[in-house]
Amino acid sequence: MPRPDLSRRNLLARLPFAVAGLTAPLVAQAQSVDTLTYVPVADLTVLDPYFGGPDVTIQHGYMVFDALYGLDADFNPQPQMVAGHTIDDDGKRWRLTLRDGLRFHDGEPVLAEDVVACIRKWSTIDVFGGKLARVTDALTVVSDKVIEFRLKRPFFRLPAALGKPATYPLFIMPKRLAAIAGSGKLTDVVGSGPYRYLAHERVVGARAVYERNDAYQPRAEPSTWLDGGKVAHFKRVVWQVIPDAATAAASLQKGEVDWWGDVPPDLAPSLRRDPNLTVQVNDIIGGEAIMRFNALYPPFDNPAIRRAVLPAINQAEFMTAASGEDRTLWRDRVGVWSVGKPMSTDAGIEVLEGNVAKARQKLQEAGYQGETVVMLAAADYPSLFACAQVGADLLRRIGFKVDVQTLDFGSQTVRRSNKSPPAQGGWNVFINLFNGFNRFDPAAHLGITSTWAGWPKIDEIEALREQWFDAPDLATSKAIAREIQLLVWRDAPYIPLGSFYPLTAFKRTISGVSRAGAGFVNVQRG
Repeated sequence: MPRPDLSRRNLLARLPFAVAGLTAPLVAQAQSVDTLTYVPVADLTVLDPYFGGPDVTIQHGYMVFDALYGLDADFNPQPQMVAGHTIDDDGKRWRLTLRDGLRFHDGEPVLAEDVVACIRKWSTIDVFGGKLARVTDALTVVSDKVIEFRLKRPFFRLPAALGKPATYPLFIMPKRLAAIAGSGKLTDVVGSGPYRYLAHERVVGARAVYERNDAYQPRAEPSTWLDGGKVAHFKRVVWQVIPDAATAAASLQKGEVDWWGDVPPDLAPSLRRDPNLTVQVNDIIGGEAIMRFNALYPPFDNPAIRRAVLPAINQAEFMTAASGEDRTLWRDRVGVWSVGKPMSTDAGIEVLEGNVAKARQKLQEAGYQGETVVMLAAADYPSLFACAQVGADLLRRIGFKVDVQTLDFGSQTVRRSNKSPPAQGGWNVFINLFNGFNRFDPAAHLGITSTWAGWPKIDEIEALREQWFDAPDLATSKAIAREIQLLVWRDAPYIPLGSFYPLTAFKRTISGVSRAGAGFVNVQRG
């Protein structure tokens, strides 16, 4: 039987059929100059930023909510909601003071008790937050504007924990909402950020709408990344969902939308030729496609079976499917950590050989019993869908029996949290995307945790991550990160499929678009 054509062009051509049945969007008409119309990579299915953590939910979170700290261009945490902090008792007592003028969208002031409630909830779901909780002896409300950490020992990473931008950021919401955040049932979206979410204008599968929060008071400092003043120049921001890439491109060129968040590289050349448009890299750190296994059920509860897949992996095949032939837009031979950043290492990368025959032999030796592998494929996310098709074909060639189940990205995000057996609504494997921040270091990387979807329990990795938190210098941190990567190759909780640099496109009349992923503050027209 001939091998199917898995080129990117062929996969994209098949995409409209894969998404048949998804809600068709209403293409936006010409908008007021006070409205920014944006096409997200997928629909906003998850409103709760403490649940699931897909990129669209994080983008939504930064519009609606605010954070205590924000990273600057050098990835150092700077005060955002806090006016500042003091450190006493040889580094074991931190006092954080909220800045003046912070109010939630319902008009209520942001109080220290709200902040404490959010930190406590966040620390139960986030790896960095959990570490901070373990070194905290007491977290208390000193006054309406002051909170205090009393630590068991000095922990210099405290601001970095409170300001991390990847899954899961510490977004501040009212105490009453913090009580249910993380459950996936948060529908009352009230923050103190620069935009308000308009629930009454939401159209599932088609649209999400935000209105400027005129009571928001930006910081005075200029913004370099996620720090400084967050100025909302537009009165309204409309997210217009357009699953079909050709329709999204045409809408942008016709002026029906202002900004397309995730441009398939195949369509980038025609958009670059349009004198009215700008095309640029959206995430300069680089995202990474991954293959994530469910360690709770056969066959991937067996590390030897997960490990058997490694020799077959050729990252270039996945990246060509996701990002096309232009090698400036992707990297292969990529390991666990963000490319070019301090933790990055090529240790053990030789396990990825592109040798299917070797993988097939290892699978037989590992004792695969022919179980059906349920693979989730997000049909409305072109780059991930392309990788899923390549991955499914590869698993079949290795010898797995594969059942690809297509669904929209939001539904995949919800389903991957299901711990039921695959035959009862669960899953065995899915393809996902980690943005650059998600794999910057062991504090942010979900793929090495036992708490994220897949739930692999690798005690040595857990222990090394604890050591990394307490590392006294960069050299020690890098050495620990190297050992973690070697353990990932040993037990394969997931497999890196390569790093790519997604493109975004917008009207030339739009300025201020960040290269840190879609951000809607400091963006303006004219």
